[in-house]
This record gives sequence, C-alpha cells and structure tokens, in this order.
Amino acid sequence: MELNTYMADAELDVLEQESGQGEKTAVNTPAGPSGGGRSTYQLERYINLSAVINFAVIILASWESFAVTFQFALTNGGPASIFYGSILAGIGACAVGFSLAELASIDPTVGAQYRWSANLAPAAPRFWGLLQGWITVGAWCFACSGPPSILANIITSLAIFNNENYVPERWHTSLIMVALMIVPFISNLWFRKLLDAFEITGGILHVCLFIVVVAVFVAFGPRSDPDFVFKTLTWEESGWNNKGVSWGLGLLSMTFSVTGADSVLHMCDEVKKVRTRVPRSIMITCVANSAMLIVFATILLFYMGPLDDIIATPLPILWVIYNITGSSVAANVLTALVALIIFFALFNIFASVSRLIWVFARDNGLPFSDSFSYVHPTLKLPVNALLLVGTIVTCLSLIYIASATAFNALISLQALALHVSYFFPILFILLRKLRGPPPPYGPFKLGPVGLPVNMFALCYLVFVVIWMPFPQILPVTRDNMNYAGPIFGAVVIGALAHWFISGHKTFKMPVIRYE
Repeated sequence: MELNTYMADAELDVLEQESGQGEKTAVNTPAGPSGGGRSTYQLERYINLSAVINFAVIILASWESFAVTFQFALTNGGPASIFYGSILAGIGACAVGFSLAELASIDPTVGAQYRWSANLAPAAPRFWGLLQGWITVGAWCFACSGPPSILANIITSLAIFNNENYVPERWHTSLIMVALMIVPFISNLWFRKLLDAFEITGGILHVCLFIVVVAVFVAFGPRSDPDFVFKTLTWEESGWNNKGVSWGLGLLSMTFSVTGADSVLHMCDEVKKVRTRVPRSIMITCVANSAMLIVFATILLFYMGPLDDIIATPLPILWVIYNITGSSVAANVLTALVALIIFFALFNIFASVSRLIWVFARDNGLPFSDSFSYVHPTLKLPVNALLLVGTIVTCLSLIYIASATAFNALISLQALALHVSYFFPILFILLRKLRGPPPPYGPFKLGPVGLPVNMFALCYLVFVVIWMPFPQILPVTRDNMNYAGPIFGAVVIGALAHWFISGHKTFKMPVIRYE
C-alpha cells in the first residue's frame, strides 16, 4: 500500500512536469493506514515558479528582520558578534536549506519534517512522525505571533518618535497585533486570486528597499573605523562575564533572521512542478537572504554611529536612519517600508501554517482532526485550520495585556523548535546515505558534497540550539528569563502523552518504504 502510494504521487508529478498544468492533489481519501484524511479535500496546483520563489524569500525577509531586532545583539556580542555571526548564520542556513531542498526533491510533501522523519527513521517511524509533527506545528503556530509583535513594536516606536509625549500601554500593543492579523487572515480566503501580483510586489520591494537603504547609509552615514566593526565585542551590558558566551548569545539575532526556509514546503500540494520548483525556491531563498543579511549587517556596523546613541532605544534602526539622514521624513518612510515587507510576510505565514495544520490533522495528529482536516469545497482552502491560526494569534495577543513575560515566553518556542525540527530529518537522511541504500533521489541531489553539507548542517544546528535556552541578561529574573527550553519541553511532553494515550493507535500516515 505504501509503495503504491508513493509511485502514484511520483507518476502524478512526472505528468505534472510534462504538462505544466495544475491538478487536484487528492480527493476522498479514506481513513486507514495509508492516509489520515476522513473528509473530502481538494487542493489545486496553481503556484508558478516566480510566486513560489518570492513566497519563501518574503517569509524570511532576513535583512528586514535583523534591521528591527539587532538591538539584542548590541548588548550581547556587539559589532564583532554581528559581523562574524551573520557570516556563520548565512553559511549554516544555506547548509540546512540545501539539505531540506534535497529532501524536498525526494519527497515533496506538505508535512515536510514530520513526514520525512517517519519515512527515513531507522526505527519507530510513526513515533518519530508524531513527535516531529508536534514540534513543527507548535513552532509555526507560535511563530505566527512573531510578525504582529514586531510590527506592533515598530508602530509604537514610530508613535513615540513623532510624539515624545506618547506612552504606549500593553493593551495598545495587544490591539495593534489583533488589528494587524485581520487583514492577512481575510486576504488568505482569496489568496489564490492575489498570489501572483502579491508575491511579485513583495519580492520587488524586498530587493529595491535593500538597495535604497544601503545607498542611504553609504552616502550619508559617518564611516566607523574597521576595528569597531571587526574587533569590538561587548558583554558588560548583559551581565555575562564570559566573552564567548556573549558572542554565542549575540549570534541568535542573526540565526533568527535566516530561519524558516521550510515555510514554502508546506505549500507543496499547490505548487506546479513541485519536485524542481520547491527545492529551487529553498536554495534561492537561503542564498539570497543570507547574502543580503551579511551585506546589510556589515554596512550597518560601518555607518550606524556610536553604540551609546542607539543602544537604549526601543527601535534602533529608526534612530540610525534619523541620525544618518537628519530627516524625520526619511526615518519614518524607510522604517514604514521595512514594516510593510514584514507585513507581507505575515500573509504568507498564515497560508503556510494553515496548510501544515491541515495535513497534520489529516494524519490524525491533532485533537479535533476531523474539523481541522476540512477543506472548503468552493474556496479550496483549509478554512478551519486558518481559523485556528487566527485564534492562536488573537489569544497570544490578548495574553500580552496580562503579561508581556508570558507572551514572550510562548513565542520564544519558535526558533528553538524549528531548529530541532530540521535536525532529525537531516540526521536520518545522513544515516541512510552512510548505511545505504539511500532513497531514490529526485531531480535535485547534492551528490558528492551531500555528506559534508549534511554534517555541517547538523553541527550548525547543534551549536545554535545550545545557546537558545541561555538567558540573555544576568541576573535572571522572572521577567528576563528565557523560557524557550521549558516551553519546548512542554511541547515534547504533550507529544509523548498523545502518543502513549491514543496516538500510537490513531496516528495514521502513509510511510514510504524506499526500496
């Protein structure tokens, strides 16, 4: 049954590549070992090459994400951590992305990490599938609240910049996050009609704004001494007495900016010629965003001016632009355009995560799977899964009113869980390559460099994950504690509880027996 399922999918993809026409991915899949779907579902392949590339590029928006979060690296590591860390993060993200691209060419699936872990695990495939599903779905569900919180910080910072008497309250931030979520949520109901124009517009703005910002910095900014960029390491502000620890913690700001290349994988069932276009999208996304991050971080360090002038501001990039240009209009416009790209990314995140929830529910991986595996017959979208994403973002936004600490604790799961979700499928494909025989490759494979790329990706992931549970500031208090580790542990415990209570019986998925 499993092998036949794989061959049917492979033949469909070959036909799709030859014809270039979109096909419905599945209809009326019954419950049982070969599938988890219990209701009629239809997703049509309609996403072309330019749309799928821009989709992934916009979600990462690496240089924009770093531009509005680099203040965290100023207190831990400083310029040296930012410069060398951006290079390490870029190379590491490319190694991980190339490994994921190879897996996507072998088996392009919406479930991605959890399907691959089940298909390639040396033992207990369904257990690894369920565990990975919980980790990946949990990471992306909480990641949906990241862009609204960043955008809310930008909006309140702009309000303070233009009106120094304004004092933001937590409920202001909360309502802004909810309001920002409404437009992407509604737009996703008609996502197909807007996709091509939306992605092209976002991709053009992403590149053009990068060029403009770099040109403004170089033309108007005061150039710093190279020793400031390459040799200045700060650690006193954070309380850490160890320079190595501060450098490692400062690295996280860069790794956060280049994490999330798997987002396009969760759209696989709607991409034409998926076995070639999705791997290509992942590779272009990782290389382009990593290169832009390294260039932007270097230019920023050379032209941002003294650290003392910006380190205490809530949104340093706003004040960097103002200090460089001397124009409040330029500061407002450029910062607002950076926010616009992050807003574009929120549209794509909603689309990607709703598909991930849908397919995991279709495999009986979630409570109320019957409901979340439903696809609207007219819209051809997993509407209930999309509603769940909107509900999660709304609830987290309301939590912010009661406790900013609780909100930050929950969304801290994102980076740690995503890096862990990449680790296991790359480890399993590496083991298959070493032990043999490897699975049948798709159109893209790493070839002779596959083993070193996979090994470097695993080493990079382990190195980054080691730093993620560390607190950013000492001494540790209730408000500044890093809750990523405990929250991740809670997700793993939930997955294990689900497995032992019912998941070992109810979690059904097509496991490909590679022969």
